[in-house]
Amino acid sequence: MSKLSIIAEFWQFLRVRKKWWLTPIFLFLILLSALIYLTEGSAIAPFIYTLF
Repeated sequence: MSKLSIIAEFWQFLRVRKKWWLTPIFLFLILLSALIYLTEGSAIAPFIYTLF
Protein backbone atom coordinates (compact mmCIF):
# COMPACT_ATOMS: atom_id res chain seq x y z
CA MET A 1 0.00 0.00 0.00
CA SER A 2 1.56 3.26 -1.07
CA LYS A 3 1.53 6.47 0.92
CA LEU A 4 -0.44 8.26 -1.77
CA SER A 5 -3.25 5.75 -1.58
CA ILE A 6 -3.48 6.30 2.17
CA ILE A 7 -3.78 10.05 1.63
CA ALA A 8 -6.37 9.54 -1.12
CA GLU A 9 -8.36 7.18 1.07
CA PHE A 10 -8.26 9.66 3.98
CA TRP A 11 -9.42 12.45 1.65
CA GLN A 12 -12.28 10.28 0.42
CA PHE A 13 -13.23 9.49 4.02
CA LEU A 14 -13.35 13.21 4.83
CA ARG A 15 -15.51 13.97 1.80
CA VAL A 16 -18.00 11.16 2.33
CA ARG A 17 -18.33 11.31 6.12
CA LYS A 18 -18.00 15.12 6.37
CA LYS A 19 -15.49 14.88 9.20
CA TRP A 20 -13.75 18.17 8.40
CA TRP A 21 -12.77 18.74 12.04
CA LEU A 22 -10.17 15.96 11.64
CA THR A 23 -8.17 17.99 9.11
CA PRO A 24 -6.40 20.37 11.57
CA ILE A 25 -5.55 17.47 13.86
CA PHE A 26 -4.10 15.47 10.98
CA LEU A 27 -2.08 18.44 9.70
CA PHE A 28 -0.71 19.18 13.17
CA LEU A 29 0.42 15.58 13.59
CA ILE A 30 2.15 15.64 10.20
CA LEU A 31 3.96 18.91 11.00
CA LEU A 32 5.01 17.70 14.44
CA SER A 33 6.34 14.42 13.10
CA ALA A 34 8.22 16.26 10.32
CA LEU A 35 9.78 18.57 12.91
CA ILE A 36 10.90 15.64 15.04
CA TYR A 37 12.24 13.76 12.01
CA LEU A 38 14.16 16.73 10.60
CA THR A 39 15.75 17.75 13.91
CA GLU A 40 16.62 14.22 15.01
CA GLY A 41 20.31 14.41 14.12
CA SER A 42 20.90 18.12 13.99
CA ALA A 43 22.69 20.50 16.31
CA ILE A 44 19.52 22.42 17.12
CA ALA A 45 17.72 19.38 18.51
CA PRO A 46 18.39 20.27 22.19
CA PHE A 47 16.78 23.67 21.64
CA ILE A 48 13.70 22.16 20.00
CA TYR A 49 13.26 19.61 22.78
CA THR A 50 13.25 22.34 25.42
CA LEU A 51 10.12 23.81 23.80
CA PHE A 52 8.20 20.64 24.51
